[in-house]
Amino acid sequence: MEHRVGEHKAKKGLIRIEFDEENGVARHVKITGDFFMHPEDALAELERRLEGHRIAELDGIIDEFFALRLDVETPYVNLEDFKIALKRALEGGR
Repeated sequence: MEHRVGEHKAKKGLIRIEFDEENGVARHVKITGDFFMHPEDALAELERRLEGHRIAELDGIIDEFFALRLDVETPYVNLEDFKIALKRALEGGR
């Protein structure tokens, strides 16, 4: 099992995505940082959606989440900021 962490400093916020990779699958997904997401339960939902999926699917799951949850607001950060943090985690660095 490999622990992966990726951070991205957006315009006005830091996004940190971390998870354990076990046999190509994301486990223990946690998204933290200095940003806001409304409604508040949306962040936990995104973590749950990523949990247990193959690493190659994570980018698409983030796209799908933001496409389906039109009520989610992330002031000063956007979909691409989350994807950059994920990419950095997959590349093995901050």
